[in-house]
Amino acid sequence: MPNTMRFKPAHMTPADAFFHTVHDYPGGAVSLAPRMGLSAGVLRNKANRNCSTNHVLLEDADRAMALTGDFRVLHALAMAHGHVCLKLDTDVPASDLAVLDLVTEVWAANGDVGCAVRTTLADNRVDMREVREVRAAIYRQIQVLQMMLGRLEDMAEPERRPAANEAV
Repeated sequence: MPNTMRFKPAHMTPADAFFHTVHDYPGGAVSLAPRMGLSAGVLRNKANRNCSTNHVLLEDADRAMALTGDFRVLHALAMAHGHVCLKLDTDVPASDLAVLDLVTEVWAANGDVGCAVRTTLADNRVDMREVREVRAAIYRQIQVLQMMLGRLEDMAEPERRPAANEAV
């Protein structure tokens, strides 16, 4: 089972996430642009937040995510607005082993939160960079917990309603 939950974004803006999506793609803007129906120069400009002539549209971000499989823009948007994104694993059957795999992910994510908080408090000072790291670790933990809950819900047997003549 691929480990999809160890997504570790440092908190970044959606614009930064789009920049990294474009430039981290193998071959960068030169390779990605034709697949998006753009010239490499236009895509580079869209990814450059200092460029005033070309701007990223929602359609650009959507197309880039679909082509690259890189969802940092989606996660950055969610984090910026106090939400969490999680991938629905529809191809993984609900089973005890699948839940156990997610439980180990929860443990790892919990450790990441504890480590981030410990690092933040180690020097008796808290700066915003450290807070962003703690926020990112908490984000990952919420993702894993929600996935585990979803997997358990998939495994749950439907509730049986008592017949009219049965005691409740």
